[in-house]
Amino acid sequence: MLKKVHAKESLTRIKAIAKKEMKQLSRDARMLAVIFLFPVFLLVMFGYAINFDVHHIKIAVYDHDKSSAGRSFIKSLTSSDYFDLVDYLDSDHQIKKYLDEKLAQCVIVIPKNFSREVNSNREAKIQYLIDGVDGNTATVIMNYVNIATMNFSAKLQSEFLARNGMKVSTPVQLEPRFWFNPELNSTMFLLPGLIGMILIVVAVITIALSIVREKERGTIEQINVSPLSTFELMIGKTIPYIIIALINAALILFAGYVLFGIVIKGSFFWLSVSILIFLFASLCLGLLVSTISDSQQVAFQIGTLISMIPSLLLSGFIFPIDSMPLPVQIITNVTPSKFFIVCLRAILLKGEGVAVFWDQLLYLLLFSTVVLAIAAKRYAGKKG
Repeated sequence: MLKKVHAKESLTRIKAIAKKEMKQLSRDARMLAVIFLFPVFLLVMFGYAINFDVHHIKIAVYDHDKSSAGRSFIKSLTSSDYFDLVDYLDSDHQIKKYLDEKLAQCVIVIPKNFSREVNSNREAKIQYLIDGVDGNTATVIMNYVNIATMNFSAKLQSEFLARNGMKVSTPVQLEPRFWFNPELNSTMFLLPGLIGMILIVVAVITIALSIVREKERGTIEQINVSPLSTFELMIGKTIPYIIIALINAALILFAGYVLFGIVIKGSFFWLSVSILIFLFASLCLGLLVSTISDSQQVAFQIGTLISMIPSLLLSGFIFPIDSMPLPVQIITNVTPSKFFIVCLRAILLKGEGVAVFWDQLLYLLLFSTVVLAIAAKRYAGKKG
């Protein structure tokens, strides 16, 4: 009976703290604007800025042959949205100028006698000069050019055989099918990671600033001398931000659907559960930040550092974790975004069920428990 009374009193105190926090938030228009508008702004900015797809590659052509075969080859390149012809060049000096000044990303050099070699079904060589400063983009350009050249070569081969009364035979024909992302749109791959990064950054910073603000105002001393326990304070402070963060998550997912066409292919229930667990882990991290910060400026800096940087570099958001050195792969396990992104990609892109990512959720729960315990111990130590 006594335990029930204590539990009821504890619940009452938690509700009081949560209610007080909600009132303070509702009076802070600037904080509300940051909480609800900043995440959508980040989604739009990063969603359009971070894109691994390469389109409209600027190409220039130095055509020594000036034949119909050369023009046909260039036309085959520029017929897609991958290549844009910017100019025809007349000298080697122009080639250097166009690459140095980034007027072109790739220069195609068509040799003399190109048409004669093609019409006689002999090997005709074409030179590509690619700006290799950005290695990733240069590799993509090289692959695009190689594919376009092979397609043009196959077309010429087919036409030559047809003129000589022979039929083209392909013993083996490859038919690739891409699951989950048929258009190979890199934005669809990046958006789950972007959503995770935005949620953790906003959650960590807002809860940390909330508690540090109490320190700066001196009201934390009143809380410390009250019968409120450390656990009750932290849970009471966390509840309003969980509610706000869930609303934030809904807004971000809606914006992702409207702007980028991302849809929920899996279970909405498990998506909600995954977001809830991840947000709780993020808020626990924010509570820990608040225990090591004495000013809002310091809390903001530390919160940004431990939420945004790991989410960008160590979560698999942009860089594949499997390609990282083993010591770095081990370090990535302290990043909750890593495990949430796995859940999000499984639900949003693949339509998978919880059987695929239950271990990720389990880790997030373990992470939350450990971090909350550390934060509570640090706060209780300072309180004492």
